Amino acid sequence: MNFNLHSPYQPAGDQPKAIEQLTAGLVAGERAQTLLGVTGSGKTFTMANVIQNVQRPTLVIAHNKTLAAQLCNEFREFFPENAVEYFVSYYDYYQPEAYMPRTDTYIEKEAMINEEIDRLRHAATQAVLSRRDVIIVASVSCIYALGSPEEYERSVLHVEGGGGGKGGQGLARNELLRRLTDMQFERTTADLTRGHFRARGDIVEVMPMQEEIIYRLVYEGERIKAMQALDPITRKIREELQDVWIFPAKHYVVSQPRQAQALRDIRFELQESLDRFDREGKVLEAERLSRRTRFDLEMIQNVGYCNGIENYSRHFDGRAPGEPPYTLMDYFPKDFLMMIDESHVTVSQIGGMYNGDRARKNTLVEHGFRLPSAKDNRPLQFSEFEERIGQVIFVSATPGKYEHDLCFQPLTSNLQPLIIEQIIRPTGLVDPEITVRGVTSKDMYPGQVEDLIAEIVLRVKKKERTLVTTLTKKMAEDLTEFLIEKGIKVQYLHSDVQTLDRITTLSDLRRGVYDVIVGVNLLREGLDLPEVTLVAILDADKEGFLRSETSIIQTIGRAARNVKGEVILYADEITGSVKRAIKETERRRKIQLAYNQEYGITPKSIEKQIHDIRAMLSGEEKSTEAILKLELTAEPHEIEFVIKEKEHDMREAAKKLDFETAAILRDEIAMLKKELKKFDGVHE
Repeated sequence: MNFNLHSPYQPAGDQPKAIEQLTAGLVAGERAQTLLGVTGSGKTFTMANVIQNVQRPTLVIAHNKTLAAQLCNEFREFFPENAVEYFVSYYDYYQPEAYMPRTDTYIEKEAMINEEIDRLRHAATQAVLSRRDVIIVASVSCIYALGSPEEYERSVLHVEGGGGGKGGQGLARNELLRRLTDMQFERTTADLTRGHFRARGDIVEVMPMQEEIIYRLVYEGERIKAMQALDPITRKIREELQDVWIFPAKHYVVSQPRQAQALRDIRFELQESLDRFDREGKVLEAERLSRRTRFDLEMIQNVGYCNGIENYSRHFDGRAPGEPPYTLMDYFPKDFLMMIDESHVTVSQIGGMYNGDRARKNTLVEHGFRLPSAKDNRPLQFSEFEERIGQVIFVSATPGKYEHDLCFQPLTSNLQPLIIEQIIRPTGLVDPEITVRGVTSKDMYPGQVEDLIAEIVLRVKKKERTLVTTLTKKMAEDLTEFLIEKGIKVQYLHSDVQTLDRITTLSDLRRGVYDVIVGVNLLREGLDLPEVTLVAILDADKEGFLRSETSIIQTIGRAARNVKGEVILYADEITGSVKRAIKETERRRKIQLAYNQEYGITPKSIEKQIHDIRAMLSGEEKSTEAILKLELTAEPHEIEFVIKEKEHDMREAAKKLDFETAAILRDEIAMLKKELKKFDGVHE
């Protein structure tokens, strides 16, 4: 299939020009381009139009899971007929294996895998291997080691027969069971879950990794009589099938010959390492390495898998020492297109992953916890990442030096430096006005906090909202307490606040529960708060990461969704970063105002519906209170019915990548099941 863009509106503002220039650059073979799009200019819509124009598989990289989920949902709305998948780290909690020699402390790897995200990862790799109309939205997890795409694709099982009259072609029953085991599927006699199969008489049932569905294969002797797709809950037949494609249950899967060779290589490396420890007189390290590695070898030989098998990935992939691992990018065809969103953050994040991982692995190898080959289970070095880029579009309101340097060297002489600006917003909104005010009371203004309070009071009277950024968490908390004492409805946000609480607080700000939010650096990329008319940046003259040109411009953008948007920078001196940020904002304002005047456009504030996660739960504003009430009055069968309803809602929320809602529903289900057990105790 081809990409087929669905949208109720047409490109406007600077979007048509940006789409045309980006597409022309890709067609001309330019390796790197940058879309410099201001906040609220519709960068994602521009990206979607470019994908539609070039019709190529696309990898979109974002710097965190939340932004990736937001982008994935937007692309799914634009391309409902095509494959838009989500690929991020599948850990809800992850403590990497580590050793601290100073205190002789070994920390074992501890992880909690999110099964739904694991399913989405498998759906992503399967989509990119089986079709071209695919967009994968990924976090930097895409540069981490993944199993060999050749082995993964070679292990795919295609079963024909039944349903449409292909009349019994396909695998014999025992051969099918053997193949499923080789693909890391586990056999069970209980209810089927993803990655498991069940064999009872002439019926074999399999639940694949990428979707909630059961494939039922009905045998007649050694021939397949029928194949069906079943609903995993109701067990009703969804459709009769002519054939079934089943992908491996794990990304690390190898053929028997490759596994045998890998085991020989691991044993050889183990002996080399033991000999080295003996020469160095490291008896404890040698014993430790021998015991652990031999146990892993035994598990792999008998079960085909072991905990931490990824540490032996170099041997299973057949790679040479130091050779980069396979990653998600190796699953794409050679002509794939890459887009890096919020590139000023994402690029540096990609570049910083390798060194931290290397230092930890060196310590483990040195003290006998891992073989030296474990170092090759790693993220890509930045140079290796660059080698895997075919053509790339960086997307940011504030591109960094790397993007500028790369995009000021066009391959074709007829093209200008490839930084395409998208400054005109479809809504006609212009960047906010900026005022610089002194911090100390000797200035014409009172101290920054006293002046800030006066400005907040003005906004409160107009039912408008304010964002305030500080330099530290402690400052945010102290300022919040001080504003509360002054009778202002305020709350703080920083990295110690739980994700769900952050979302609730932002919704409460829009609703008017709070008039002010005080934060550190969370008030930058990805916040969409149209009710905010004032952004105040305290201590704007304290040069550093939080008061760099990029950070200031990004924070200024939070006031660009309301026609009354204004920014106050509290500073006693104009630093280089402040000067450049003001200059760039004024340049954009001048262009935007001229465009509006030329075309007679009256700017309008963005109007966005306020969604409350709590209200999304079964249509109840206070679902947890409803559960407590239910516990006091309901019969067991009523609670069981509610549990089934909420399990369905939880799956639907996860499918939409709304993991916050899914987490709330999961907790409520646990509460209900706990209550249900009380009835069991009474009956006993």
